[in-house]
Amino acid sequence: MKSRRHAKILELIRDYDLETQDELLHYLREAGFDVTQATVSRDIKELRLIKILSDSGRYKYSTGSETNNDMSAKFHTFFVDSALAVDSAQNMLVIKCMNGMAQAVCAAMDAMYWKDFLGTLAGEDTIFVVCRTEAAAQEAREELRKLLRT
Repeated sequence: MKSRRHAKILELIRDYDLETQDELLHYLREAGFDVTQATVSRDIKELRLIKILSDSGRYKYSTGSETNNDMSAKFHTFFVDSALAVDSAQNMLVIKCMNGMAQAVCAAMDAMYWKDFLGTLAGEDTIFVVCRTEAAAQEAREELRKLLRT
């Protein structure tokens, strides 16, 4: 069932410019899938969907494979355009983003290899990153803050 749902999600984001989880939820239900918002959120994370700027100037869900851009360049663009602040507490990073952009930034971040990142979690405007060590979190915080100043 999950693989069919994932296939349908990929079909939907290819055929429609879907901006929100609610729109995706609506289309999935219309297609006969009995899903919740939490399920759609997990599916977006598992499929590593990101938000890209559509031709209409609005953001939409994407696999990111529409262009051949390097993922680090894509992450840099998302981060610089969307992140507002970066802080750390012990071995965790907290990244504040513009409302609605945290998942896109997080998906781009997840697609890159960060040897000291154990996992990420994104909401609407906040990303939590668990790092291997406190030193790794502090180092990542400083590197991400440098990006904010560019």
